[in-house]
Amino acid sequence: MSDLPRREFLRRSAGLIGAATSLSMLPASILRALAIPAAVQSRTIEDIKHVVVLMQENRSFDHYFGTLRGVRGFGDPLPINLPSGRPVWFESDGTNEIPPYHLNPAISSALLVPDMPHSFSDAQAAWNQGIFGEWPLFKTQYSMGYYRRADIPFQFALAEAFTICDSYHCSVTSATDVNRIVLFSGSNFDPALRKEGINCTYQNAEVINERCLVGGAMPTPGYTYTGNAFTWPTLPDVLQAAGVSWRIYQDPNNNWNGLMHGGLAFKSFRQATAASGSALYEHGMTLRTIQDLEHDAASGNLPEVSWVLPSRKQSEHPAGSSPDGGAYFISQVLDAITANPSVWSKTAFFVTFDENDGLFDHVPPPAPPSFNAEGVLAGASTLPLAGEYFDGSTGGYLNSTTVTGSVRPWGMGARVPMYVISPWSRGGWVNSQVFDHTSFGMFLEQRFGVRIDSISPWYRAISGDLTSAFDFESPNDSALPVLPDMSDYATTNAAQAKLPLPTAPAQSQPLFQERGFRPSRALPYALHSTALIKNANVFLRFENTGTQGAVFHVYDQLHLDLIPRRYTVEAGKSLTDVWSSSADGGAYNLWVYSTNGFVRSFVGNASVWTASSFKPEVLVAYKETLNQLLLRAYNRGSQTGVITVTPNHKFLDLGVRTITVPPGRGGIEVEFSLKSSANWYDFTASSANFERRFAGRMETGEDGISDPAMAINL
Repeated sequence: MSDLPRREFLRRSAGLIGAATSLSMLPASILRALAIPAAVQSRTIEDIKHVVVLMQENRSFDHYFGTLRGVRGFGDPLPINLPSGRPVWFESDGTNEIPPYHLNPAISSALLVPDMPHSFSDAQAAWNQGIFGEWPLFKTQYSMGYYRRADIPFQFALAEAFTICDSYHCSVTSATDVNRIVLFSGSNFDPALRKEGINCTYQNAEVINERCLVGGAMPTPGYTYTGNAFTWPTLPDVLQAAGVSWRIYQDPNNNWNGLMHGGLAFKSFRQATAASGSALYEHGMTLRTIQDLEHDAASGNLPEVSWVLPSRKQSEHPAGSSPDGGAYFISQVLDAITANPSVWSKTAFFVTFDENDGLFDHVPPPAPPSFNAEGVLAGASTLPLAGEYFDGSTGGYLNSTTVTGSVRPWGMGARVPMYVISPWSRGGWVNSQVFDHTSFGMFLEQRFGVRIDSISPWYRAISGDLTSAFDFESPNDSALPVLPDMSDYATTNAAQAKLPLPTAPAQSQPLFQERGFRPSRALPYALHSTALIKNANVFLRFENTGTQGAVFHVYDQLHLDLIPRRYTVEAGKSLTDVWSSSADGGAYNLWVYSTNGFVRSFVGNASVWTASSFKPEVLVAYKETLNQLLLRAYNRGSQTGVITVTPNHKFLDLGVRTITVPPGRGGIEVEFSLKSSANWYDFTASSANFERRFAGRMETGEDGISDPAMAINL
């Protein structure tokens, strides 16, 4: 296929939603997937009778969807800053800045982008424990490349047809094996040691691709394994014991030498044989093709839980596969499980990615606090953290050039795509709750009443169970977009292989993201952060009045070379910490980040305040039932002063307001209606030597829209 026909194909398949030319290109099963209504009975998760998960390979969220309308992508209005003082986009290769750039398949082999380093050591180095800054130095220039809608039409169409999660993270800042073991068992490190408060080493945790990398062949002479076997129960073990039917659909001799199968790290799977009549062997280690999957669905024998494992060519991995090849495989799986409409009407299909390869993502991943250069914890937690860290003092798994020490928090890692494909998730929604690979295990807990004991308390506190991505009440009201046909992916790949490799442009490209918003699911968060200035100290309080735990990241803009402090705050709890401003002459500039665009900034100079001066402070509270935000300003000084409140975007119908604040702790309260902004807000309250910024979304328990500030400044 020449370049021109490909461009025409992409234009037609991505741009003509609902048109007859697109419909004619669609397999009938894809149309059925969109058209078959959910089988609503109890209007709860119990209506889902079948759960299918496909984990693909090595793509980051920004790489695939940083340009997608209505998600937290390249139009993020408040990204973190780097030690250079520049926004997070301006990553360096050690010599030059390489911001995100378009991987253009019209002029290069962009769909066959080379593989990048993605082991534990270089992944940790690129993340830099939250500092970021040198992603292409450790991951090559290709790490900053991204696609647009016309380049990967199937992936964009899936997002438009069903639900995309834009805060789904890989579980560990590491490689394939590590994250697939989490998917299959709930943890990559020994839960028994974690319960004793002991940090694991490489001997009792998966750090790199080791334990699932097998030799030999199935069924004869059988696999040969590397590394000692883990002994905690896998999800298949738990399901089997609970009488829940399950199966792994795979070619056991074409699953990337076992790396796609996270169960192979475990004693239960390694000891399973046909001779022993083991259910683990029969359901989890034998040949089960896509045709078998289709037959099981068509005959009404689809198990309650199914894993689908791709081959190398089908996996979407930057080396050995492509977005088009992966898209075709996803379409085959979707064809198979929609073969029987009555089965599909009761099915939830999850498609995610194990890790991000070397590909850049700009959102700081939630993680327990790191240890700083002095060996002191940079942050705090409302729950115990002993056992939630990797002890890298032996084994040589850490890059010696990266910041601080050999003890590193396990999770989470970079964002990766997650599609929730189901009759209960149609309509082009975005879900911005924090999820990771443990979320799949927690979803099974909710549906089947099992317990995945290996999921650690920290992951349980921070990561959701994916139920918020579904509409169990009225799932059949959504409009139905269409998906393009990707069956000709081999021709496309062959044409791509003839083009030159993509390269980062000599001149930085402007950031790009489609404008507009999409429907957004209600989230369980109600987060707050407030400040108190006392002498030369800044006291920050982090409070969580929601129903899901969250991580607050604090970036000190005056010391961006330091590891940001992180605070894990469980639902219904709070923390307070202190910063001294004396070394900076009383100046302070602290920015707090959390989920779904939650940002607070605290800027000022404490040294200019005297006993007789105006000493303002501002906090916000939510009046959810009235769609109102309450701003309370108070004055700890002895002089009356004025605070100016300025909206930072035109969509906020607030106007500039001035608030006169007399002395006294009683303060002044002002109410702001958020109806016109769909409960999103972003405004600055300021006075002399004093500035506070408040941004985020007030959750009301109702669905809404994505951030209207996304991409409006690009």
